[in-house]
Amino acid sequence: MDFEAIHAQYREPRLHGRYIHLKDIEPILEGYPSGITIIGNSVQKKPIYAYRMGSGKTKILMWSQMHGNESTTTKALFDFFNFINSEQGKPLLQQFSFLCLPMLNPDGSAMYTRENANGIDLNRDADALTQPESKALREAFNTFKPDFCYNLHDQRTIYGAGDSGKPATVSFLAPAYNLERDTNAVRYSAMHVIAAMNKELQKYIPQQVGRFDDAFNINCVGDTFQFLNVPTILFEAGHFQGDYAREQTRKFIFIALLAGLQHINENVIVSNEIHDYLHIPQNKINFYDFVYKNIKINYDSYKIITNFAVQYKEVLIDNQVCFTAYIAKIGELEACFGHKEYDANGAVYSDGKNNIPELEQPANFYLDTIRIENGKIVD
Repeated sequence: MDFEAIHAQYREPRLHGRYIHLKDIEPILEGYPSGITIIGNSVQKKPIYAYRMGSGKTKILMWSQMHGNESTTTKALFDFFNFINSEQGKPLLQQFSFLCLPMLNPDGSAMYTRENANGIDLNRDADALTQPESKALREAFNTFKPDFCYNLHDQRTIYGAGDSGKPATVSFLAPAYNLERDTNAVRYSAMHVIAAMNKELQKYIPQQVGRFDDAFNINCVGDTFQFLNVPTILFEAGHFQGDYAREQTRKFIFIALLAGLQHINENVIVSNEIHDYLHIPQNKINFYDFVYKNIKINYDSYKIITNFAVQYKEVLIDNQVCFTAYIAKIGELEACFGHKEYDANGAVYSDGKNNIPELEQPANFYLDTIRIENGKIVD
């Protein structure tokens, strides 16, 4: 399959950018001829939609936007829906049955927050089940009785794929099912699928796939479902070079979805796939959005050379996600990378105030006569 060409053909044009909420997806869901149900309501009584498709033996449960500000996989899911409802996608409907919850946390999606309207992280509520969204997901799990679960998320730009110096554009995890992080047949099944998805993604984003930390937490949904003996895969949509809207990353999630389904359908177990999974580099927190090196500053009447890093904060303003840059670290930046890196070659820092960079300060300053605004060089 030419996965890239397939995505270009079936990409959902009505969904784009980072701010995706219920009003964006409802008109699309209304256009589907059948399969849409409401399986519950959020804290603020917004509907939680489910889309059931296919008649195949292998059942897959997928959910996205458990965290309201993590929308990339939602876009990828709707791209997948377009494909699956096409002539080209019909064979998958005969091989699989899907139950997809494209927006588990509609309140958080509207507010662009990780948590729901009660300020609860739904991915820490799997055991207590205190929230209506958590209860809706568990009821879907119990009723549908899936053979695989796909837990779809976004991750921040701070993650790199090990020490490669490249961002973790996509990360995966076969969650642990106990504190000892043992492996069993259920967890092995998830690892096999991840190894196949990684193999395909390496054709498009070499050295940009990571493996998430597998510390066990029964409060996390993926760990709980793995504990309940259903192979569960965590997807994390991360940063691709220059792609803060995550329009490229949605494509790689789409490719991973199709590659994983192809592997499950073929049911070919290769002996070295577990080795391949374990050799996906672990995510490392080693990236900043901008890194400035060899900056000259005046400090206590001394001139010193230093470095600093800048990180974006995402803020919802007038229904737009705005990226506001702040100074995040000053000094030694060994083993750290920037999505954009600048060597100032001793240029003097000034900001019209103290002329010394300070943590949490907005990234607006000069390097000699070069103006930096919101982290970027202004021409």
